[in-house]
Amino acid sequence: MAISVFDLFKIGVGPSSSHTVGPMRAAALFVQGLRERGELERVRRVEVRLYGSLSATGVGHGSDNAVIMGLMGEWPDAIDPSTIGQRIHELRETDTLKLDNRFLVNFVWDRDMRLLDENLPYHPNAMTLVAEGDEGELHSDTYYSVGGGFVVDAAQAASGVLDSDTTVLPYDFNSAAELLERCKQNDMRVSQLMMENEKVWRSEAEIRAGLMKLWNAMQECVENGLKYEGILPGGLNVKRRAAKLHRSLKELNKPNVIGSTLSAMEWVNLYALAVNEENAAGGRMVTAPTNGAAGIIPAVLHYYMRFSDQVSEACVVDFFLGAAAVGILCKKNASISGAEVGCQGEVGSACAMAAAGLAEVLGATPAQLENAAEIGLEHNLGLTCDPVGGLVQVPCIERNAIAAVKAINAAQMALRGDGEHFISLDRVIRTMRDTGADMHDKYKETSRGGLAVSAIEC
Repeated sequence: MAISVFDLFKIGVGPSSSHTVGPMRAAALFVQGLRERGELERVRRVEVRLYGSLSATGVGHGSDNAVIMGLMGEWPDAIDPSTIGQRIHELRETDTLKLDNRFLVNFVWDRDMRLLDENLPYHPNAMTLVAEGDEGELHSDTYYSVGGGFVVDAAQAASGVLDSDTTVLPYDFNSAAELLERCKQNDMRVSQLMMENEKVWRSEAEIRAGLMKLWNAMQECVENGLKYEGILPGGLNVKRRAAKLHRSLKELNKPNVIGSTLSAMEWVNLYALAVNEENAAGGRMVTAPTNGAAGIIPAVLHYYMRFSDQVSEACVVDFFLGAAAVGILCKKNASISGAEVGCQGEVGSACAMAAAGLAEVLGATPAQLENAAEIGLEHNLGLTCDPVGGLVQVPCIERNAIAAVKAINAAQMALRGDGEHFISLDRVIRTMRDTGADMHDKYKETSRGGLAVSAIEC
């Protein structure tokens, strides 16, 4: 299984990579298949069935709306998020779906959008799409949204192939030990090794341009998060805080005003809050590696770019490549899906990735980078996914800020050492996998346990 940096970092929409981005991609793929088989013109009705976690918290995450957008031919990286609300309203009013944005088919929301209290095999985030013609079913397919916007169909899931890319990489690795050995054998930094692997898919110029596009999208997300105020959608009445905090921090930076000695950390908090508030509002996002944990990596990268003496586009590229190496290991050997292993797979993986990226641009050896990632992930083990009301707001927004600071500390601790440490990153990733397997389902993105229940009881 070959994984690119552009698989882990994808431009999409909020509030969830597994519940919003993934279902939209699945529905768009379904429509693409109908188009390729010449069946679009024959469709008269479409039925959506959401299972497991997609059903339990799908409405709060916008899974239902995302599927409809995908059926309309939209893709997460291209859709204008501001148009979704009006288009859903028009569909509900007319009971008509514009399939592939061309063909009008019947869609009665209460009948055809089915939230089912059952699970399918292979993964908790499951959905089935059915297209019917004049004489009954034309085609149906089941998809699994396996985290970070990754989608596999039923055939792939049944075969155990959760990624169809079988590209042969020049410096492939399936463990941190192998990554360190490849770096040592070839006298490479982690970012250099990752760049050589990425060249299998794209030229170096395309890679650098693509990573800068991601960075620009992250910056725009932060800017939007600092711009808007008010109450986040969903019914919890959670207030946006980033804009007010931004004004406060700018006031501290004025001449003759003494700021907090921890002001740098406050800026890290600000960046993470801005991203995750924008995510909760359904805005344009970059999965990093998921939407629920999307604020950690941009917060740490913003911190580096703001408070370092010498920064450049090359630093941004190396940061992403160093972070992606760790993200690949987490995805290959455990999971980045909150529905599968809890929030340790989302925030924990993102924290480890951010620590690795920061360590890379600060000059870490491969061993120090591995140590930074290990520290970042180790201290998120056991973290449950228990969003109140099924919304990516409480505790998710603050959790990103805390993890961003933790990532910076992990990198700093690793850089003070020589890379030797007691527990390896591979062991911590395996522990995350095993802990997720042992974790009760109610603590994995269903809003049926933990803080989600405690908040309601209070």
